[in-house]
Amino acid sequence: MVSYMVRGRSREECQRELDRLCRLLGATPTTAPMQAAGPGWMARAVKTQAPAVLGEGLAVEQ
Repeated sequence: MVSYMVRGRSREECQRELDRLCRLLGATPTTAPMQAAGPGWMARAVKTQAPAVLGEGLAVEQ
């Protein structure tokens, strides 16, 4: 499974980038933006589409 994390200076910035990441990479949010340890906000997502598998573990991006 592939997971992604985004960080932003504000909740709005973090949400905007999370939405963009999910749209571009076919991911699904797993956490809503939350205040992170240290400055800023963070959110996470996981890839929802498994790559097509050819042969022994070889994958092709579609």
